[in-house]
Amino acid sequence: MKLARLGDGAEIFHTLQGEGVSVGAPAVFVRLSLCNLHCVWCDTDHTWNFEGTPWKHEKDGSAGYAKHRKEDVIVTMSPDEVAEIVRGFGCRRVVLTGGEPLLQEAGLVGLMEALRGEGGEWFFEIETNGTIMPGAGFLGLIGQMNVSPKLANSGMGEDLRLKPTVLTGLAATGKAWFKFVVRDERDISEIRTLLDRAEIPGNRVILMSEGRTVEALDKTAAWLAERCRDLGFRFSDRLHVRLWGDRRGV
Repeated sequence: MKLARLGDGAEIFHTLQGEGVSVGAPAVFVRLSLCNLHCVWCDTDHTWNFEGTPWKHEKDGSAGYAKHRKEDVIVTMSPDEVAEIVRGFGCRRVVLTGGEPLLQEAGLVGLMEALRGEGGEWFFEIETNGTIMPGAGFLGLIGQMNVSPKLANSGMGEDLRLKPTVLTGLAATGKAWFKFVVRDERDISEIRTLLDRAEIPGNRVILMSEGRTVEALDKTAAWLAERCRDLGFRFSDRLHVRLWGDRRGV
């Protein structure tokens, strides 16, 4: 498995879930490297914005920012090695995140099987962009899918970022919640069109402000919360940003 590197090891950490339907729940995050998308506002660009790639990011031109050397930001581990680190935290909710973790589906299945093999109750969440439909083996182990389809505000073409048949399939599992990153009112119209197209039920939809600072979140939060109330969607803040700021490993 290829994981994001943090310090001298893998980016595996014990924290509170900061977004979505299980916000506030203690969890162990396992951040995998590699992604099949490249959102311009991505806050985990170390998982895909590698040297030699053509992708743009909103930090381009910022002092000290540069594309990442793969050997500096990726660590390779077996599922059993990852499971050993996860066990050490004593928390049985595990969030599989990225990047796009489903690019490494076989490794994720091995990790979940290794953890469940020791007994006890484990609950697994995955954070995915909704472009890859997992197989039956994975679906039998995962407890919750936090699906985040990308809108035009991500800076990518629709053919790359949206797979409506996959979204429909994920919705049909009954395990998926659909979280959309919102910048302005135009995004609401785009979301509503996609929900109809992909047959996503409104009671499984979560809207969240885009932003890496409290100030940026607050620019959108008030009016977005009101739109969620009126449209019957859930609203999500970014708890980890409010508590710890734009930092890794939290």
